[in-house]
Amino acid sequence: MAKNKNYNVKFKRRLEQKTNYAKRLTLVKSGQIRLVIRPNLHNTIVQFTEFYENGDKVLLTISSKKLQGLGWKANRGNIPTAYLAGLYAGILAKKKNIKSAILDLGNYRSIKGSRIYAALKGVLDSGINVPHSKDILPSEEAISGKIISNYASILQKNQNLYNKQFGKYLKNNFKPEQLPSHFQEIKQKILNEVK
Repeated sequence: MAKNKNYNVKFKRRLEQKTNYAKRLTLVKSGQIRLVIRPNLHNTIVQFTEFYENGDKVLLTISSKKLQGLGWKANRGNIPTAYLAGLYAGILAKKKNIKSAILDLGNYRSIKGSRIYAALKGVLDSGINVPHSKDILPSEEAISGKIISNYASILQKNQNLYNKQFGKYLKNNFKPEQLPSHFQEIKQKILNEVK
């Protein structure tokens, strides 16, 4: 640690690897509202934040937990759920007159087709302008849950593996093979409820 007077102690959030100040400075200098997407194991959080000198102000927060109130029975830590959370947040942001934002990844790596970009696709589909590359967005099959549905139908041959992989779905009396139709149903509910 500090052995002589020339040693500079790093900021606390930098030491804890919570904040990359170089990235944050470039985002703050843009002067735009930031679209903050934070995925974790069982949830995806989508926020619109604005910088102020005394701290960031969160304008809107949507968690994928809110989808359960609309009847979402599938796992909340997958790509279709992230898309729906992004769509929901984007529609509510439009109601608050947020027309554009810039994506804030934080310390997450940019991985093509990940949940972060599924949530971004949801925000884009709601009509909010966010600079991005179309190559990095997930495919329609991934967003609608067809890939999960196809994988579930393949796994059905081995019942033990099927029950282990999709136990949370089965606990909610939901078959993962029905995910694409359930996705469309919840998407329609979001579009109808928010408008």
